[in-house]
Amino acid sequence: MNWKLFIARRIYKSDEGGKEVSKPAIRIAMAGIAIGLAVMIISVAVVIGFKHQVRDKVVGLSSDILVTSMDEAQSYQTTPVVANDSLVHVLQTVPSVSHVQRYATKPGMIMTSDNFQGMVLKGIAQEYDTNFLKEHLLEGEIPSFTDSTASNEVVISKTIADRLSLKVGDKLYTYYLEDNIRARRLTVAGIYQTNFSAYDDLFLITDLYTVVRLNNWKRDQVGGVEIEVSDYALLEQINEDIRGLLNEKTDCYGSVYYSRTVEEVYPQIFAWLDLLDINVWVILILMVGVAGFTMISGLLIIILERTNMIGVLKALGADNTSVRKVFLSFSVMLIRKGMLWGNVVALLFCLLQYYFRIIKLDPATYYVDAVPVELNVVVWLLLNAGTLIVSVLMLVGPSYLVSRIHPAKSIRFE
Repeated sequence: MNWKLFIARRIYKSDEGGKEVSKPAIRIAMAGIAIGLAVMIISVAVVIGFKHQVRDKVVGLSSDILVTSMDEAQSYQTTPVVANDSLVHVLQTVPSVSHVQRYATKPGMIMTSDNFQGMVLKGIAQEYDTNFLKEHLLEGEIPSFTDSTASNEVVISKTIADRLSLKVGDKLYTYYLEDNIRARRLTVAGIYQTNFSAYDDLFLITDLYTVVRLNNWKRDQVGGVEIEVSDYALLEQINEDIRGLLNEKTDCYGSVYYSRTVEEVYPQIFAWLDLLDINVWVILILMVGVAGFTMISGLLIIILERTNMIGVLKALGADNTSVRKVFLSFSVMLIRKGMLWGNVVALLFCLLQYYFRIIKLDPATYYVDAVPVELNVVVWLLLNAGTLIVSVLMLVGPSYLVSRIHPAKSIRFE
């Protein structure tokens, strides 16, 4: 039997190493490990959840990749491109492309008897994936929009509905400025809320046919094509494949195709999300440092209190390395107990937040209405393994204190 591990267990089981002086130090050390690990797990879970929710919301409102005209202006009124069946088929054959859908936009204004509101009318066709809109639909329904007939129905955001005092079934008048003012009367079929202010403040959803007609485009022209991918990790590679097929090629009306990823369309949002990674690394380093130094202080106090025992072990023939292993093994037992409590606290918080959404956020600022959490098993295991390894490595240096303890003096030590 490994006598070093046996002695470490006996020390651990004797009321957790416990003389009166070392008990508080040991408890503080374990609390430091528990709090540090809990904060790390919660921080990483919140950042992963936040990044995924915001990214999924941005992708859901547009798509993973957009194919538009090279001459597209910085406004919502885009230069059209041809998106016929042959183009859609070509895009669908690109590896890892899961869905292709057409859209068009038209800026305009909504007017009621006592108010008005600027807006962007977005037209979608029958192939459009409406799952995201359905997930965020508050009232009404999503009509079956097509590219061949005018539905005269529209889905508006709760923000616009509140500003203009509209509800499902109401009629609203929209106006569009061309050579002369054009008007369309639409019926509110549904009300959605994404908490993404850049979208909720502006967009109305209707059929593609109506928007193409308002823009005076040809039947085969659209504002762009939205492309969904099956693996977001391959986004850049898929975009390069699409660029190889389309970029700098012109349609029959002279428009040049150009593809962009969602990260290129919304660089500010994704740059902001990337900054969160830096915050996480700062938290991880600080928490590991705090946990490690509390364990160092606890170990030093334990070694000093066990000076007499160290002297006896050395007198019986134990060398410095063996005695160090005794205290390092004892420290690992304390670290594991602290990590156990840290995991319990972190998992309990994550479950409570996930199911009950206890901590709320301002959706106008953060795009979500509650702190999101997402536990990744691989990351969770890495955090636990990293905490254990780093904490033990930080204790290796202080454990050399036992080599300075002489048997003759230490046995008489009180």
